[in-house]
Amino acid sequence: MLKLGWGAFTLFAGLFVQAQQVDWDKLNSSTVLDLMARQQTEQGLYGSSVLQIGDNNSAELSLNAKTNIVIQQLGDFNTLFFINSFTDKETKTAVTAQGNNNIIDITGSNSISDGMQISVKGDNKTIFMRNY
Repeated sequence: MLKLGWGAFTLFAGLFVQAQQVDWDKLNSSTVLDLMARQQTEQGLYGSSVLQIGDNNSAELSLNAKTNIVIQQLGDFNTLFFINSFTDKETKTAVTAQGNNNIIDITGSNSISDGMQISVKGDNKTIFMRNY
């Protein structure tokens, strides 16, 4: 599964960095995370996307047409609930969970949460966020 996961990641990373030069000989766990961080800050170029590397990850999204979200789940048994269908305003958000058994539950958006970037590193973390 590890080789399949890295193969899938390499494919997706290659699709997202079309204009960037990547030295594949120097690609390792540190450079992959740096590459993903650069993509996360450029989220407006790609639209909404979900990248999951690991087993039994889940992302349940209820979005309006103007939501731009980048989700990255690295590890096993991570769950994301994101509900932003109550408003028609444009929202940009990035969520990264790196570890195992993390739960992130976000409902709503407002001017404070626009452009928000959530990064969870570790195991067994839970985040509940309500924006009204």
